[in-house]
Amino acid sequence: MKKYINKLFLLGSLVFLAASCETEGTVTTLKSVNFPSGIEVSSNTIVLKEETSDQAALLVSYPKVTFPIAAPVSYAVQLDLPTDIKGSEAWSKAKRVEAGEDVLSKSFTGLELNKIALDLGLKPNVPGELVIRVEASMDHRTYSNPVTITVTPYLKTVVFGEIYMPGSYQGWDVGTAAALTEIQLGVYQGYMTVAEGAGPGFKLNKGRNWAQFYGAGASNNDLKNMSDTDFVLPGAGSYQIKVNTNTLKWSQTPYAWGIVGPASATAEQTAGDPNYGWNHSVPMSYDHVTKTWKITANLLAGALKFRLNDAWTVNYGPADASTNIVNLDNGGAYTIGEAGTYEVTFKIVETDPASTGYPATAITSIVKK
Repeated sequence: MKKYINKLFLLGSLVFLAASCETEGTVTTLKSVNFPSGIEVSSNTIVLKEETSDQAALLVSYPKVTFPIAAPVSYAVQLDLPTDIKGSEAWSKAKRVEAGEDVLSKSFTGLELNKIALDLGLKPNVPGELVIRVEASMDHRTYSNPVTITVTPYLKTVVFGEIYMPGSYQGWDVGTAAALTEIQLGVYQGYMTVAEGAGPGFKLNKGRNWAQFYGAGASNNDLKNMSDTDFVLPGAGSYQIKVNTNTLKWSQTPYAWGIVGPASATAEQTAGDPNYGWNHSVPMSYDHVTKTWKITANLLAGALKFRLNDAWTVNYGPADASTNIVNLDNGGAYTIGEAGTYEVTFKIVETDPASTGYPATAITSIVKK
């Protein structure tokens, strides 16, 4: 009997070892993976200017890295000072920027590269060296050979200007038109909600008068001084508007803060999908007079918080639900105790998220009607 048990034990051990060998066959960490060639940069010497900071300043391109298994490869670009890429803490202070899965290039605007250069310690208006390498990762990481570039950053000007956006959305009254705030020298940013049935046309005025204004030029996105042709938005909805008077261009991007959570769904939606409220934001409208996002909606009992553009990338929840302050990336939520009609507001000071990020807090109110 003992001999029979020993044979069973030996047989089980062999099966286990065979299975282990098969599993090891899919592990790639022991296999060497390298970049097949060097990376390329669009320019080795870059002088950054504030007036063109929203334009592309640097493109980093690199070859595909092949891992032993077929799966997406994630790439990221690292930038550091030449003095910080050697020794036991090499690259530990580097700025790391995600490029994406199976994406073989990464572009940086002047604004993005300027912030990285200054954060790493380069002096404004003085040429300095940055070292760039690319990281490829799947279950482990490999790095390209580094490339050195020379960058001259600028010191951002403190700006306080505004331009104004009269249009059919508010009766062409420049006195009550939405204001776009100067976030960089000659670059303005603001928000706009075009209601259903409102016309999409507008102008851009230097002051709250018609002494000087811009209309559309060769295209809808070109600024032309004193042009009678209106700029046109795509239609009803909320937008982030950016205007660059240095390059005489403007752009619009669909943009809206919204409420999210079980309280924001309807009873029918919740019955059909218990997670509907967490998966679908209800967009708020922008009040350009008070600079506040608002919505009046029939809410269910349940949780409620705020997020941008129907995604969790940027979201706010209360650290303390007894206050009207919501906090960036906080997991907390307000509790709507009783179903009914509520007016919900959300006020946030967005200066220049591209360079300064989103603020740590915003202010909200939830009032039952």
